[in-house]
Amino acid sequence: MEMGTVACVIFLIFTTVFCSDSCFALTQDGVTLLEIKSTLNDTKNVLSNWQELDESPCTWTGITCHPGEQRVREINLPYMQLGGIISPSIGNLSRLQRLALHQNGLHGIIPNEITNCSELRALYLRANYFQGGIPSNIGKLPFLNILDLSSNLLKGAIPSTIGGLSHLQVLNLSTNFFSGEIPDIGVLSTFGNNSFIGNSGLCGRQVQKPCRTSLGFPVVLPHAESDEAVGKSQLHAVPTKRSSHYMKGVIIGAMLLMGLALVVILSFLWIRLLSKKERAVRKYTEVKKQVDPEASAKLITFHGDMPYTSSEIIEKLESLDEEDIVGSGGFGTVYRMVMNDCGTFAVKRIDRSRKGCDQVFERELEILGSINHINLVNLRGYCRLPTSRLLIYDYLAMGSLDDLLHENTEQVLNWSDRLKIALGSSRGLAYLHHECCPIIVHRDIKSSNILLDENMESHISDFGLAKLLVDEDAHVTTVVAGTFGYLAPEYLQSGRATEKSDVYSFGVLLLELITGKRPTDPSFVKRGLNVVGWMNTLVKENRLEEVVDKRCKDLDAGSLEVILEVAARCTDANADDRPTMNQVLQILEQEVMSPCPSEFYESHSDHS
Repeated sequence: MEMGTVACVIFLIFTTVFCSDSCFALTQDGVTLLEIKSTLNDTKNVLSNWQELDESPCTWTGITCHPGEQRVREINLPYMQLGGIISPSIGNLSRLQRLALHQNGLHGIIPNEITNCSELRALYLRANYFQGGIPSNIGKLPFLNILDLSSNLLKGAIPSTIGGLSHLQVLNLSTNFFSGEIPDIGVLSTFGNNSFIGNSGLCGRQVQKPCRTSLGFPVVLPHAESDEAVGKSQLHAVPTKRSSHYMKGVIIGAMLLMGLALVVILSFLWIRLLSKKERAVRKYTEVKKQVDPEASAKLITFHGDMPYTSSEIIEKLESLDEEDIVGSGGFGTVYRMVMNDCGTFAVKRIDRSRKGCDQVFERELEILGSINHINLVNLRGYCRLPTSRLLIYDYLAMGSLDDLLHENTEQVLNWSDRLKIALGSSRGLAYLHHECCPIIVHRDIKSSNILLDENMESHISDFGLAKLLVDEDAHVTTVVAGTFGYLAPEYLQSGRATEKSDVYSFGVLLLELITGKRPTDPSFVKRGLNVVGWMNTLVKENRLEEVVDKRCKDLDAGSLEVILEVAARCTDANADDRPTMNQVLQILEQEVMSPCPSEFYESHSDHS
C-alpha cells in the first residue's frame, strides 16, 4: 500500500510539472481572446466567464467555434456596452469568419491586423467611436460579404482595395467623416448613395456629386496616350518659320486663357466669400419670394448638397399638379418633382398641421432633417407656400412595400428580398428608438411607410410626422392609424404611443412579409381574427404551409422559424414582454443574415 501511495504521489507531481502547460492549457485562440479582453472595458461584466483556467473558449459568452474544432469562428458581442479598444491580437484569430461588435462604446483605430483574419465574412463595427481610417489592406479579405462601419468617427479616403472584394454584398460606410473621391472600380461601382450617406466630404458617381479641384472647377483628367503621342512627335519635329508663328499664337492664346482663368477665379472667390458670410449668419438656406404684398414663399433646406437654387426649387414646387401625384398617405398627397437635369424628389403636401407658431414647427422639422441613416428616407427640405406646406424627400424608384407586395402582379418578392427588407426596416426603427436623442416613436409603422430603392434596401418614411402634425389631444385611432391591423392593443385603448407599440407594428409587418396578406385581409375578418390571431392558430395546429405566401418559391425553413418566433414575440399582448428593437435587430442579424453561404465554403475549400 505504501508503494502504491508513493507511486500516486510521483504521478501527481509528474503531471503537475510536465502537463500544466500542455495537458490542460487554454488553446491559442483562447489566449488571444484573453488578450483582446484585456484591452476592453467590460462595464456590464459580460465577459466574466472568459477564464484562463478553461481548456477551451468555445463556451464563452459571444464565442462560437468551428464544429469539431477548437478554433474561433464567430465573436458576437453587440449591444454589450463594451468600451476600450480592439487589440491588434485580433489578427491571430486566423479562422475568424464573423466579428460583430456594433452598438458599443469602442474607440481608437480599427487595427490593421484585422485583415490577417483571411476567412472573415462579416465585419460589424457600426455605432462606436472608431477614429482613423479604414485599414489600407482591407483587400486581403477575399471572402468578406458584409462590411458595416457606419456611425463612427472614421475619416480619410475610401480605399480602392475595397473594389477588389468580389464577394461584398453589403457595404455601409454612412455617417462618418470620409472625404475625397469614391473609387469607381470593382464592387465599389455597384453601391449607391445609401452606402455613403452622411459623409459630406465624399464625391464621385456613387453619391451623384462631381469632384472638384482646390479652385472649385470640375476635375478634368488629361488623356495620357494623346499627350505621350504629342510628346514623341515634338521630339522629332524640325523648327520652321511656320512653327515659330504657331508657337507665338500658342503663347498669346495661353496668356488670354490665363487672364480669363484669373477673372473666373477672382469671381469664384468673391462669390464664395459672400456665401461664407451668409452661412455664418444662418444654419440653413432661407429664401423669400414675394407673391403678393402680404404673402411669401419660404424654403428651408436641411442638407447642403442639393445642386439647385432656391428659386429653381420653388418654381418646380409651385408647378406641381394632379399629373405629378404618385400617392397619398395619412398626412397628405405625395407628388413626384422632376428637376430640369432629371433629378427626382418626392414632395408631400401636408393636409394638416399641429396648432402653434411656424417657428416652433420649423425648428422641430429641422431636427428631423438632421437625421441621416441608410434605412430612413432622407428629408431634404421644407417649403411654405401661401396656400400649402410641402416636405421634400429623396425619391425612391421602387415605391412602397405595400405596392410591391400587394399591387404589383409582375414582380414577386423572393424570400431573400423579404429578409433583406425586414432587416433594413428593423435597423431604421432601432435607430429611431435607441440612437436618436430624444428618441422618436414612429406611431405608424406599416408596409406603405416602407419605401424601397432599386437594390431592395428598405427606407422608413414619415418618421416623426405623427407627433409633429397631430394635436396632442387628438385621439390616435382617428388620426394616426393607417389601418387598425397594425396597432397594438394598448395603443388602441389608451392612445398613448410607445416604443413597444412600434415593436408590435413591426411584428405585424413581419407577418405581412411572410404571408403576403394585408393585416386586414377579408379571410381573417370572416373568422373574427386579425393576422396575429390567424397566425397563432395555424402555428398551434402545425399548418405552417398555409402561413407562407405561396408565391415565395425560395423559402428557407430555418429562417422562417426564426422570423415567426420574432413576430410572435413582437406581437405579444403584454407590451412588457415584447423585445426592444435593438434585441429584434440583434436576432435578425445573428440568426437570419449570418453570411456563410455554401458557395463561400466551397470556394474556400478549393483554395485549401
